[in-house]
Amino acid sequence: MPTAKAFSASNATSPLAAASIPRREVGPTDVAFEIQYCGVCHSDLHTARNEWAAWPTVYPCVPGHEIVGKVTAVGAKVSKYKIGDRVAVGCMVDSCGACAGCREGLEQYCDAGKTVFTYNSADPHGTAPVTYGGYSDRIVVDEKFVLRVPENLDLAGVAPLLCAGITLYSPLKHWGAGPGKKVGIVGLGGLGHMGVKFAHAFGAETVLFTTSPSKVADGKRLGADQVVVSKDADQMKQHERSFDLIVNTVAVSHNLDPFLSLLKRDGTLVLVGAPEHPHPSPAVFQLLFARRSLAGSGIGGIPETQEMLDYCSEKGIVSDIELIPIQQINEAYTRMAKGDVKYRFVIDMKTLNS
Repeated sequence: MPTAKAFSASNATSPLAAASIPRREVGPTDVAFEIQYCGVCHSDLHTARNEWAAWPTVYPCVPGHEIVGKVTAVGAKVSKYKIGDRVAVGCMVDSCGACAGCREGLEQYCDAGKTVFTYNSADPHGTAPVTYGGYSDRIVVDEKFVLRVPENLDLAGVAPLLCAGITLYSPLKHWGAGPGKKVGIVGLGGLGHMGVKFAHAFGAETVLFTTSPSKVADGKRLGADQVVVSKDADQMKQHERSFDLIVNTVAVSHNLDPFLSLLKRDGTLVLVGAPEHPHPSPAVFQLLFARRSLAGSGIGGIPETQEMLDYCSEKGIVSDIELIPIQQINEAYTRMAKGDVKYRFVIDMKTLNS
Protein backbone atom coordinates (compact mmCIF):
# COMPACT_ATOMS: atom_id res chain seq x y z
CA MET A 1 0.00 0.00 0.00
CA PRO A 2 1.37 3.49 -0.81
CA THR A 3 2.50 5.61 2.12
CA ALA A 4 2.78 9.35 2.68
CA LYS A 5 4.75 11.61 4.99
CA ALA A 6 2.67 13.28 7.68
CA PHE A 7 2.58 14.80 11.16
CA SER A 8 0.28 13.05 13.62
CA ALA A 9 -0.76 12.97 17.27
CA SER A 10 -0.29 9.57 18.93
CA ASN A 11 -2.44 10.43 21.97
CA ALA A 12 -4.26 13.37 23.56
CA THR A 13 -1.22 14.83 25.27
CA SER A 14 1.70 14.04 22.97
CA PRO A 15 3.14 16.67 20.62
CA LEU A 16 2.43 16.13 16.95
CA ALA A 17 5.42 14.44 15.30
CA ALA A 18 6.59 13.08 11.96
CA ALA A 19 4.93 9.85 10.85
CA SER A 20 4.30 7.64 7.85
CA ILE A 21 0.67 6.95 6.96
CA PRO A 22 -1.09 4.78 4.34
CA ARG A 23 -2.85 6.32 1.34
CA ARG A 24 -5.04 4.25 -0.97
CA GLU A 25 -4.27 3.49 -4.57
CA VAL A 26 -5.89 5.84 -7.09
CA GLY A 27 -9.26 4.35 -8.04
CA PRO A 28 -11.29 4.99 -11.21
CA THR A 29 -13.01 8.13 -9.84
CA ASP A 30 -10.16 9.34 -7.62
CA VAL A 31 -7.93 12.39 -7.80
CA ALA A 32 -4.48 12.27 -6.19
CA PHE A 33 -2.71 15.49 -5.42
CA GLU A 34 0.38 16.88 -3.83
CA ILE A 35 -0.57 18.96 -0.79
CA GLN A 36 1.18 22.32 -0.98
CA TYR A 37 -0.55 24.16 1.87
CA CYS A 38 -2.84 23.16 4.72
CA GLY A 39 -4.66 25.54 7.05
CA VAL A 40 -4.70 25.01 10.81
CA CYS A 41 -8.24 25.05 12.22
CA HIS A 42 -9.28 25.16 15.89
CA SER A 43 -11.08 21.88 15.15
CA ASP A 44 -7.64 20.34 14.51
CA LEU A 45 -6.61 21.25 18.05
CA HIS A 46 -9.87 20.02 19.60
CA THR A 47 -9.56 16.69 17.77
CA ALA A 48 -5.84 16.14 18.35
CA ARG A 49 -6.47 16.73 22.07
CA ASN A 50 -9.68 14.63 22.16
CA GLU A 51 -11.71 17.56 23.53
CA TRP A 52 -15.06 16.75 21.89
CA ALA A 53 -16.88 14.06 23.85
CA ALA A 54 -19.39 13.63 21.01
CA TRP A 55 -16.61 12.86 18.53
CA PRO A 56 -13.88 10.83 20.27
CA THR A 57 -10.50 10.82 18.59
CA VAL A 58 -8.98 7.66 17.17
CA TYR A 59 -5.18 7.67 17.27
CA PRO A 60 -2.95 8.15 15.44
CA CYS A 61 -4.69 11.34 14.37
CA VAL A 62 -3.59 13.34 11.31
CA PRO A 63 -5.56 16.62 11.34
CA GLY A 64 -6.04 19.11 8.52
CA HIS A 65 -9.11 19.90 6.40
CA GLU A 66 -8.10 23.11 4.64
CA ILE A 67 -6.08 21.49 1.88
CA VAL A 68 -4.81 22.91 -1.42
CA GLY A 69 -2.36 21.60 -3.96
CA LYS A 70 -1.66 20.25 -7.44
CA VAL A 71 -3.08 17.17 -9.15
CA THR A 72 -0.53 14.40 -9.69
CA ALA A 73 -2.76 11.54 -10.92
CA VAL A 74 -6.38 10.88 -11.89
CA GLY A 75 -8.45 7.73 -12.23
CA ALA A 76 -9.65 6.40 -15.56
CA LYS A 77 -13.20 7.74 -15.08
CA VAL A 78 -12.26 11.21 -13.83
CA SER A 79 -13.61 13.92 -16.12
CA LYS A 80 -13.32 17.15 -14.13
CA TYR A 81 -9.59 17.31 -13.40
CA LYS A 82 -6.24 16.68 -15.07
CA ILE A 83 -2.64 16.48 -13.91
CA GLY A 84 -1.32 19.91 -12.92
CA ASP A 85 -4.69 21.45 -11.93
CA ARG A 86 -4.91 23.58 -8.77
CA VAL A 87 -7.35 21.83 -6.47
CA ALA A 88 -8.62 21.80 -2.90
CA VAL A 89 -10.34 19.57 -0.37
CA GLY A 90 -12.26 20.82 2.63
CA CYS A 91 -13.92 19.12 5.58
CA MET A 92 -15.54 16.20 3.73
CA VAL A 93 -14.30 13.43 1.46
CA ASP A 94 -17.46 11.31 1.02
CA SER A 95 -21.15 10.90 1.87
CA CYS A 96 -23.99 8.52 1.04
CA GLY A 97 -24.79 10.39 -2.19
CA ALA A 98 -28.39 9.15 -2.22
CA CYS A 99 -30.34 10.96 0.52
CA ALA A 100 -32.20 14.25 0.05
CA GLY A 101 -29.36 16.24 1.63
CA CYS A 102 -26.72 14.77 -0.64
CA ARG A 103 -28.90 15.10 -3.76
CA GLU A 104 -29.40 18.78 -2.91
CA GLY A 105 -25.66 19.39 -2.58
CA LEU A 106 -25.79 19.51 1.21
CA GLU A 107 -23.46 16.60 1.87
CA GLN A 108 -22.47 18.06 5.24
CA TYR A 109 -26.04 17.36 6.40
CA CYS A 110 -26.25 13.82 4.98
CA ASP A 111 -29.60 12.47 6.21
CA ALA A 112 -28.14 8.97 6.43
CA GLY A 113 -25.41 10.20 8.76
CA LYS A 114 -22.74 8.99 6.35
CA THR A 115 -20.74 12.17 5.87
CA VAL A 116 -17.10 11.11 5.86
CA PHE A 117 -14.94 13.87 7.27
CA THR A 118 -11.43 14.47 6.04
CA TYR A 119 -9.95 13.18 9.27
CA ASN A 120 -11.10 11.05 12.23
CA SER A 121 -14.03 9.47 10.34
CA ALA A 122 -14.32 5.72 9.79
CA ASP A 123 -12.51 5.11 6.50
CA PRO A 124 -14.97 3.53 4.03
CA HIS A 125 -12.06 2.29 1.88
CA GLY A 126 -10.43 0.41 4.75
CA THR A 127 -7.07 2.06 4.12
CA ALA A 128 -6.77 2.85 7.83
CA PRO A 129 -9.08 2.75 10.87
CA VAL A 130 -9.98 6.39 10.25
CA THR A 131 -9.41 9.01 7.58
CA TYR A 132 -6.17 10.99 7.73
CA GLY A 133 -6.12 14.70 6.94
CA GLY A 134 -3.96 17.29 5.29
CA TYR A 135 -0.91 17.49 7.57
CA SER A 136 0.63 15.30 4.91
CA ASP A 137 2.43 15.52 1.59
CA ARG A 138 -0.35 13.97 -0.49
CA ILE A 139 -3.93 12.73 -0.46
CA VAL A 140 -6.35 10.72 -2.63
CA VAL A 141 -10.01 11.85 -2.80
CA ASP A 142 -13.01 11.02 -4.99
CA GLU A 143 -13.44 13.72 -7.63
CA LYS A 144 -16.94 14.57 -6.31
CA PHE A 145 -15.30 16.07 -3.22
CA VAL A 146 -12.46 17.87 -4.97
CA LEU A 147 -12.77 21.60 -5.69
CA ARG A 148 -11.17 23.76 -8.34
CA VAL A 149 -9.02 26.68 -7.16
CA PRO A 150 -9.20 29.80 -9.37
CA GLU A 151 -5.89 30.76 -10.91
CA ASN A 152 -5.90 34.37 -9.67
CA LEU A 153 -5.99 33.51 -5.96
CA ASP A 154 -2.91 33.04 -3.75
CA LEU A 155 -2.85 29.34 -2.97
CA ALA A 156 -1.72 29.67 0.65
CA GLY A 157 -4.41 32.28 1.33
CA VAL A 158 -7.04 30.00 -0.22
CA ALA A 159 -6.42 27.12 2.21
CA PRO A 160 -8.48 28.52 5.14
CA LEU A 161 -11.38 29.24 2.80
CA LEU A 162 -12.04 25.48 2.78
CA CYS A 163 -13.28 25.62 6.38
CA ALA A 164 -13.15 29.12 7.89
CA GLY A 165 -14.33 30.69 4.65
CA ILE A 166 -17.25 28.40 3.83
CA THR A 167 -18.32 28.22 7.50
CA LEU A 168 -19.11 31.96 7.32
CA TYR A 169 -20.12 32.24 3.68
CA SER A 170 -22.85 29.62 4.05
CA PRO A 171 -24.90 31.16 6.92
CA LEU A 172 -24.46 34.69 5.59
CA LYS A 173 -25.91 33.57 2.26
CA HIS A 174 -28.61 31.36 3.81
CA TRP A 175 -29.95 34.08 6.13
CA GLY A 176 -29.80 36.78 3.46
CA ALA A 177 -26.95 39.08 4.47
CA GLY A 178 -26.81 41.94 1.99
CA PRO A 179 -27.80 45.55 1.35
CA GLY A 180 -30.32 46.87 3.87
CA LYS A 181 -29.42 44.24 6.48
CA LYS A 182 -27.49 44.81 9.72
CA VAL A 183 -25.18 41.88 10.40
CA GLY A 184 -23.01 41.19 13.44
CA ILE A 185 -19.95 38.97 13.60
CA VAL A 186 -18.89 37.81 17.07
CA GLY A 187 -15.17 37.19 17.42
CA LEU A 188 -12.22 38.17 15.25
CA GLY A 189 -10.30 34.95 14.77
CA GLY A 190 -9.90 32.61 11.82
CA LEU A 191 -13.66 32.35 11.34
CA GLY A 192 -14.60 35.87 12.38
CA HIS A 193 -12.22 37.71 10.08
CA MET A 194 -13.74 35.84 7.11
CA GLY A 195 -17.23 36.75 8.38
CA VAL A 196 -16.31 40.44 8.38
CA LYS A 197 -14.86 40.18 4.87
CA PHE A 198 -17.88 38.38 3.45
CA ALA A 199 -20.57 40.45 5.20
CA HIS A 200 -18.87 43.62 3.94
CA ALA A 201 -18.52 42.21 0.41
CA PHE A 202 -22.23 41.24 0.40
CA GLY A 203 -23.14 44.87 1.11
CA ALA A 204 -24.51 44.45 4.64
CA GLU A 205 -23.98 46.96 7.41
CA THR A 206 -21.28 45.01 9.23
CA VAL A 207 -20.60 45.20 12.96
CA LEU A 208 -17.80 43.27 14.64
CA PHE A 209 -18.07 42.23 18.30
CA THR A 210 -14.80 41.63 20.11
CA THR A 211 -13.69 41.44 23.73
CA SER A 212 -10.38 43.09 22.82
CA PRO A 213 -10.10 46.88 22.29
CA SER A 214 -6.81 46.22 20.48
CA LYS A 215 -8.76 44.63 17.60
CA VAL A 216 -10.91 47.68 16.79
CA ALA A 217 -8.59 49.10 14.13
CA ASP A 218 -8.03 45.74 12.47
CA GLY A 219 -11.75 45.00 12.40
CA LYS A 220 -12.33 48.22 10.48
CA ARG A 221 -9.44 47.41 8.14
CA LEU A 222 -11.10 44.09 7.30
CA GLY A 223 -14.40 45.78 6.46
CA ALA A 224 -16.42 46.35 9.64
CA ASP A 225 -18.48 49.54 9.64
CA GLN A 226 -18.45 49.54 13.44
CA VAL A 227 -16.58 47.58 16.10
CA VAL A 228 -18.21 46.99 19.49
CA VAL A 229 -16.22 45.92 22.54
CA SER A 230 -18.70 43.38 23.90
CA LYS A 231 -17.48 43.76 27.50
CA ASP A 232 -18.66 47.39 27.43
CA ALA A 233 -22.33 47.38 28.49
CA ASP A 234 -22.93 50.91 27.19
CA GLN A 235 -21.63 50.03 23.72
CA MET A 236 -23.81 46.91 23.64
CA LYS A 237 -26.93 48.79 24.77
CA GLN A 238 -26.62 51.21 21.86
CA HIS A 239 -27.35 48.29 19.50
CA GLU A 240 -30.34 46.70 21.26
CA ARG A 241 -33.04 45.26 18.95
CA SER A 242 -31.25 46.41 15.80
CA PHE A 243 -29.69 43.34 14.13
CA ASP A 244 -31.21 41.16 11.44
CA LEU A 245 -28.51 38.53 11.83
CA ILE A 246 -25.61 37.82 14.18
CA VAL A 247 -23.12 35.02 13.44
CA ASN A 248 -21.25 33.88 16.54
CA THR A 249 -17.84 32.33 15.78
CA VAL A 250 -16.55 31.94 19.34
CA ALA A 251 -15.45 28.38 20.14
CA VAL A 252 -15.54 28.61 23.94
CA SER A 253 -18.57 28.37 26.21
CA HIS A 254 -20.13 31.76 26.97
CA ASN A 255 -23.41 33.55 27.70
CA LEU A 256 -25.49 34.05 24.54
CA ASP A 257 -28.13 36.32 26.09
CA PRO A 258 -26.30 39.63 25.50
CA PHE A 259 -26.27 38.90 21.76
CA LEU A 260 -29.87 37.65 21.60
CA SER A 261 -30.98 40.98 23.09
CA LEU A 262 -29.44 42.80 20.12
CA LEU A 263 -31.66 41.06 17.57
CA LYS A 264 -34.69 42.69 15.99
CA ARG A 265 -38.01 40.93 16.00
CA ASP A 266 -37.52 37.83 13.82
CA GLY A 267 -33.74 38.22 13.97
CA THR A 268 -31.47 35.19 14.11
CA LEU A 269 -28.36 34.34 16.13
CA VAL A 270 -26.37 31.64 14.31
CA LEU A 271 -23.73 29.59 16.11
CA VAL A 272 -20.80 28.34 14.04
CA GLY A 273 -18.16 27.95 16.77
CA ALA A 274 -18.06 24.52 18.43
CA PRO A 275 -16.96 24.74 22.10
CA GLU A 276 -15.73 21.75 24.06
CA HIS A 277 -18.29 22.58 26.80
CA PRO A 278 -21.94 23.58 26.16
CA HIS A 279 -23.05 27.20 26.29
CA PRO A 280 -25.29 28.13 29.24
CA SER A 281 -28.93 27.79 28.22
CA PRO A 282 -30.28 31.12 26.93
CA ALA A 283 -33.21 32.82 28.62
CA VAL A 284 -36.37 31.60 26.87
CA PHE A 285 -38.09 35.00 27.13
CA GLN A 286 -35.32 36.50 24.99
CA LEU A 287 -36.66 34.28 22.20
CA LEU A 288 -40.38 34.41 22.95
CA PHE A 289 -40.90 38.14 23.20
CA ALA A 290 -39.37 39.04 19.84
CA ARG A 291 -39.86 35.81 17.88
CA ARG A 292 -36.09 35.50 17.66
CA SER A 293 -34.32 32.39 16.44
CA LEU A 294 -31.24 30.62 17.74
CA ALA A 295 -29.70 28.48 15.00
CA GLY A 296 -26.57 26.61 14.01
CA SER A 297 -24.72 26.16 10.74
CA GLY A 298 -21.92 23.86 9.67
CA ILE A 299 -19.60 24.39 6.70
CA GLY A 300 -21.23 24.12 3.26
CA GLY A 301 -21.90 21.52 0.60
CA ILE A 302 -19.62 20.93 -2.35
CA PRO A 303 -21.59 23.13 -4.82
CA GLU A 304 -21.73 26.03 -2.37
CA THR A 305 -18.04 25.70 -1.53
CA GLN A 306 -17.15 25.94 -5.22
CA GLU A 307 -19.50 28.93 -5.49
CA MET A 308 -17.61 30.55 -2.60
CA LEU A 309 -14.22 29.98 -4.24
CA ASP A 310 -15.51 31.52 -7.48
CA TYR A 311 -16.94 34.48 -5.55
CA CYS A 312 -13.58 34.97 -3.83
CA SER A 313 -11.94 34.94 -7.25
CA GLU A 314 -14.32 37.64 -8.46
CA LYS A 315 -13.82 39.82 -5.36
CA GLY A 316 -10.15 39.07 -4.69
CA ILE A 317 -10.86 37.63 -1.22
CA VAL A 318 -8.47 35.29 0.61
CA SER A 319 -7.69 34.70 4.26
CA ASP A 320 -5.15 36.71 6.26
CA ILE A 321 -2.57 34.10 7.17
CA GLU A 322 0.68 33.39 8.97
CA LEU A 323 2.71 30.82 7.02
CA ILE A 324 4.60 28.30 9.15
CA PRO A 325 6.75 25.20 8.63
CA ILE A 326 5.23 21.93 9.81
CA GLN A 327 7.92 21.71 12.48
CA GLN A 328 6.23 24.65 14.28
CA ILE A 329 2.79 23.04 14.49
CA ASN A 330 2.91 22.41 18.25
CA GLU A 331 3.93 26.01 18.91
CA ALA A 332 1.12 27.10 16.57
CA TYR A 333 -1.41 25.07 18.61
CA THR A 334 -0.23 26.79 21.80
CA ARG A 335 -0.54 30.21 20.21
CA MET A 336 -3.90 29.41 18.60
CA ALA A 337 -5.34 28.38 21.98
CA LYS A 338 -4.34 31.85 23.24
CA GLY A 339 -5.80 33.63 20.20
CA ASP A 340 -2.30 34.68 19.15
CA VAL A 341 -2.63 34.49 15.36
CA LYS A 342 -3.74 36.89 12.64
CA TYR A 343 -5.87 35.20 11.54
CA ARG A 344 -5.08 31.68 10.38
CA PHE A 345 -1.96 29.57 10.49
CA VAL A 346 -1.20 27.84 7.21
CA ILE A 347 1.42 25.11 6.93
CA ASP A 348 3.86 25.19 4.02
CA MET A 349 3.85 21.45 3.34
CA LYS A 350 7.13 21.40 1.43
CA THR A 351 8.74 21.72 4.87
CA LEU A 352 7.81 18.07 5.48
CA ASN A 353 10.94 17.29 3.47
CA SER A 354 13.17 19.42 5.69
